[in-house]
Amino acid sequence: MPTERFTFPGHDGGQLAARLDLPAGPHLATALLAHCFTCGKDIAAARRIAARLAGMGIAVLRFDFTGLGHSQGEFENTSFSTNVADLAAAADALGGRGMAPALMIGHSLGGAAVLRAAGDIDSVKAVITIGAPFDPGHVTHNFGDALDRIEADGAGEVMLAGRPIRIGKGFVEDVRAENLAPAIANLHKALLVLHAPRDATVGIENATQIFVAAKHPKSFVTLDDADHLLTRNEDAEYAAEVIAAWVTKYVPLRPPAPPIGAPEGVTRVVEADAAGFRQDVQAGPFFHAVADEPLSYGGTNQGFTPYQFVAAGLGACTSMTIRMYARRKGWPLTGVSVDILHDKVHAQDASAHTSKIDQFIRRITLEGDLDDEQRARLLEIANKCPVHRTLESGAHVETELVNAV
Repeated sequence: MPTERFTFPGHDGGQLAARLDLPAGPHLATALLAHCFTCGKDIAAARRIAARLAGMGIAVLRFDFTGLGHSQGEFENTSFSTNVADLAAAADALGGRGMAPALMIGHSLGGAAVLRAAGDIDSVKAVITIGAPFDPGHVTHNFGDALDRIEADGAGEVMLAGRPIRIGKGFVEDVRAENLAPAIANLHKALLVLHAPRDATVGIENATQIFVAAKHPKSFVTLDDADHLLTRNEDAEYAAEVIAAWVTKYVPLRPPAPPIGAPEGVTRVVEADAAGFRQDVQAGPFFHAVADEPLSYGGTNQGFTPYQFVAAGLGACTSMTIRMYARRKGWPLTGVSVDILHDKVHAQDASAHTSKIDQFIRRITLEGDLDDEQRARLLEIANKCPVHRTLESGAHVETELVNAV
């Protein structure tokens, strides 16, 4: 996916570093993503969610809060309220580019900040939280014995995720004083709560409290045995899939007309895992599939193989063609199923003794009170399936190299 780097002024005027993940095709909507406490915009789960949404035509802005990552400022001087203000500044920056956010996503304390900020951003239609605390003060549980030092000295060093972070007394006081219940009750946006029952950092009871405080429309989806940061690829993948499916109900996605010469629109394939073979396959904003290779070939076995996609096209086209003919004739066909087997076999052609060709075996089951003549005719019709004809006659593939944005 194309990614643009830019900066915008945060709550105190300091420049915040951001990435804007853009769709390769038409831009249909924009999402604003808030990362977890002290994490940063480039955490793996944020990257995967951004990639999945960008494939649907949703641009995603992810940025480092003040004092984190590549953003200016001192984290020691920030608070929960300044995080909320940074989110408002991000929304303003997007609005200035004609890309006001329709969706806000927040992970952990970023989820709490999104719940607090979203109600004041008119363009937002839907909100998603991942492992978010109902009580933002929950985060201070991670400070341990450092709380006394912070209280006495005005600031103190805390070890978080194996690295030292200086926390100011103002942050502790601000986050403890925050009460999200009124903001959640008056959100007036669709809400999706994602949380793992075994989350050892932010307990599952937080999801219950957020869900109960919210008004409809609201949804809750469990992340099963995922950890708090969704560090496993399969957990980040699952969260991305759930978000992508849910958001289409609440964020209007109106794709433009297909380009000339492509009546069915563009089928776009984008690499989802540079270390393996997983691919996002997108046909417009609503239809998504995953391509992959088996474990034995170095893949992660999370989607159809390329040849399975070809076989699926043949099988679907066959079934549709048979149904169309039977419907027109008024025949009592009650069901169709098509099994496709694919292999490479030695060519029978005398001029290519050592070459192999692709062989697709198609097994069709027709259900209903059909006589032998009708069944025979439907078998003939199956051979008129357009994909069947394309495979038998061959096709011309024209390839162009496009410069990356």
